[in-house]
Amino acid sequence: MIEGRTIVCLASSWDYDPTSKHHIMRVLSQRNRIVWVNYHGTRRPLLNRADVEASVATLRHVASGIRPVSDTFVQVTPLVIPGARGALARRLHQRMLIAQIRRAIRRVSGGSPGPLQVWAFAPDVPYLVGQFGEECFVYYCVDDYTRFEGLDSQHITEAENELVDRADVVITTSEGLHEAKRSRRADALLVRHGVDYRHFASAWRDPPPRPADIADITAPIFGFFGLIQFWVDRRLIAEAARLRPHYQFVLIGDAPADVGALSRMGNVRMLGRRPNASLPAYCAAFEAGLMPFTRTDMTRSINPIKMYEYLAAGLPIISTTLPEAQRFAGPVLFADTPAAFAEACDRVLAAARPGRREEISRLVSGESWESKVELLSQLILNRGAVLRTAAKPSVEVPQLPPPPAAVTAREAQTAPLT
Repeated sequence: MIEGRTIVCLASSWDYDPTSKHHIMRVLSQRNRIVWVNYHGTRRPLLNRADVEASVATLRHVASGIRPVSDTFVQVTPLVIPGARGALARRLHQRMLIAQIRRAIRRVSGGSPGPLQVWAFAPDVPYLVGQFGEECFVYYCVDDYTRFEGLDSQHITEAENELVDRADVVITTSEGLHEAKRSRRADALLVRHGVDYRHFASAWRDPPPRPADIADITAPIFGFFGLIQFWVDRRLIAEAARLRPHYQFVLIGDAPADVGALSRMGNVRMLGRRPNASLPAYCAAFEAGLMPFTRTDMTRSINPIKMYEYLAAGLPIISTTLPEAQRFAGPVLFADTPAAFAEACDRVLAAARPGRREEISRLVSGESWESKVELLSQLILNRGAVLRTAAKPSVEVPQLPPPPAAVTAREAQTAPLT
């Protein structure tokens, strides 16, 4: 296991629902010091209510400085220029970010950070490589960012390609992402997501009481949790619900996308965001977990963490056709049309029997985040050993003024599923 390091993590907000980066850094913080950088520089905000509110919250966090998460974990929100365009704005953005990260490192380490690593979950930060005297720079790719709405696709493509070239280690989380990155980096690694197994398995091991906001529902419940964004096929859910009025469809999560049609349906309940701690209680009440993703180039590369969480909770899954979900065909039923989706709900109810949930859950019992961090540690430490015994490729990295004071193997198609 990686230990005794200062790890700088560039990612989206710490103060949101846990994703892979949250789980990984929480495990690493047990033996390392974590500086989590809430990075909001990839996308230029729009003049809409959601972005304005998010920008105000970000400025509050900037003003609050370094905030502790635990004894070994701090978060900081740097002041940046989101979606900076033009050479001058981008240079200023880069200088601002580097200076603020250096300052945070000095603050939390007392000027002596010891061995330092940088883990970037953002695709557009190649200029950070080599700026902190790091022993290893990790690019951790979890999405095809070039397909995201609201991003400058050309800039993201160029920046991410440069980051893939410069990083010491490139991690991907799906077969699609791995194949894409391996075309530039033959040593790109595949490490699929893990799951907070004990947390979600409590849904069947010791079922919690039904949450109050669904306690009145007597019909079979088919549930979803996660961000309801453009990649969620709201029409598919609405049409399936219309075909099965005697079933209830419960959707949990913030909804930046238009959900007006869903909200007007009598057998669809929109609950909004709920804390991660409460999700097993909802899972215990669900007949199946839903993954109604649109079928696009972006979603073909995703590896949904919710898939592992549903499975750990013992839930069969009804999903549109996703390559990564094919690994769990059986417990995962595939449906790409409203009629097929509705029929899959019927099949889930027909297949229910005692012990079924535990059988499903055991499929991911060996996929804990602790086991994933152990694997990542081995791959990254092995890569570090290679770097120490061989010269790194010659890459010109523009250096900014110094602070005032001082694996070449793939993971894992061979990693066991259980």
